[in-house]
Amino acid sequence: MDLRQLSYLLEIAKQQNFTKAAENLHLTQPTLSKMVKGLEEELGVTLFDRTGKYVKLTDAGIAAVEQIQIIMQSVQNLYTAIEDASNLKTGTIKIGLPPVISSVFFPRVIAKFQKLYPNIYFQIVEEGAKKVEGLVLDGSLEMGVVVSPVDAEAFEILPFLNQKLALVLHREHPLAQQPSVPLQKLRNEPFILFPNSYAVRNHVIRACRSIGFDPDVVYESSQWDLLAEMVAANLGISIMPEAICSKIVNPDCTTVELTDPSIPWELVVISHKVKYQSYAMREFKSFISGLTAE
Repeated sequence: MDLRQLSYLLEIAKQQNFTKAAENLHLTQPTLSKMVKGLEEELGVTLFDRTGKYVKLTDAGIAAVEQIQIIMQSVQNLYTAIEDASNLKTGTIKIGLPPVISSVFFPRVIAKFQKLYPNIYFQIVEEGAKKVEGLVLDGSLEMGVVVSPVDAEAFEILPFLNQKLALVLHREHPLAQQPSVPLQKLRNEPFILFPNSYAVRNHVIRACRSIGFDPDVVYESSQWDLLAEMVAANLGISIMPEAICSKIVNPDCTTVELTDPSIPWELVVISHKVKYQSYAMREFKSFISGLTAE
């Protein structure tokens, strides 16, 4: 049996007459009767009592019609759910964000998107950038926001934010009043950085090594505000993204441009290059593209 045949049974039950049902279904009465007879043989029961002027459902027919109505409603629900998803009325986006990024940027981005699509929900997984890349590759996440560079052969990459890392100093540090500070002048400073799993730290280490020294990391924390407080306590210097530096409110901290070399900090949105992308996810990526174009 198929859905078409089930709909025919409902029409017969509604009209209580094979001829009238056949007219409404644009079938011949013998064709409809033959179809019903075949279904009765398949099910091993009699569905209609044909002895009177009007056909009536048997007990088995009543039970069958009740279940057919449930089936037809479920099929309609299926089509409605698909239509809602394709029209972005509903959906869930599972996205990975390193903690530094999630605390600074994405709450505002998500809030703007959900004003447009209030029934699109986000499931946010906070992990380091490398972990996020792995979760996108194995399909555990639909998309992630990480620090460039990433493997262009494995990921579809969408630029999101392009900034630099800046130097955070205690306000009484000898370099605090300089308009900019060459990285080389920090050779003998105690560094306060994010942990090894954070892309920000890796960028700092690479830049220092490129000019001939390994930074002396005396403290580390995954919380940018704690890093800032340690600088405010004059325990060392730190290097953070400009966007995070702008959120530091402790008056004992000051931010200075870092040069020679400057250290880029480019955020990109990544997704798997070949896996299926949901309607909601595609629209969210389009929304992000619009933000970066502004």
